[in-house]
Amino acid sequence: MRGRKPTPTALKLVRGNPGKRPLPENEPQPEAGAAMPEWLSPDAAKHWPMIARQLDDAGVLTEMDAQALALYCEAFARWKHANEQVVRYGAVVKAPSGYPVQSPFLAIANKAFEQMTKLLVEFGMTPSSRSRVTGTAKKPDKNPFSDLVKNNR
Repeated sequence: MRGRKPTPTALKLVRGNPGKRPLPENEPQPEAGAAMPEWLSPDAAKHWPMIARQLDDAGVLTEMDAQALALYCEAFARWKHANEQVVRYGAVVKAPSGYPVQSPFLAIANKAFEQMTKLLVEFGMTPSSRSRVTGTAKKPDKNPFSDLVKNNR
């Protein structure tokens, strides 16, 4: 075990740097947003836009996160396919010997589920991890026509 993950600098600043330790000066500040990688499988590519939009709206997604998000989408696609097979054939199937055995799709679904859960936590997409992630959420104007009014004055 490596111990606790380091607290993001932005979160330390919000908390007032309670440990009073020096903050890193050269922490990377990647551009917001991320482009979907071309190598995503078709099922993972279908899932990308929804998750990317949610993370971008929360101010968490940066261009450096594209690979991690792609891995999450691939794990989701793998889990979805394997889970559909478990639902279709059951969690227990007959082996060639005739004895009941655990479906191989169940093991695939369980492994993909573990991978997805770890990546969800990294992006702050679980209730408990959400409180540990900070972002630069975009706040919409109260009135969508406010820019028009300002420009006409």
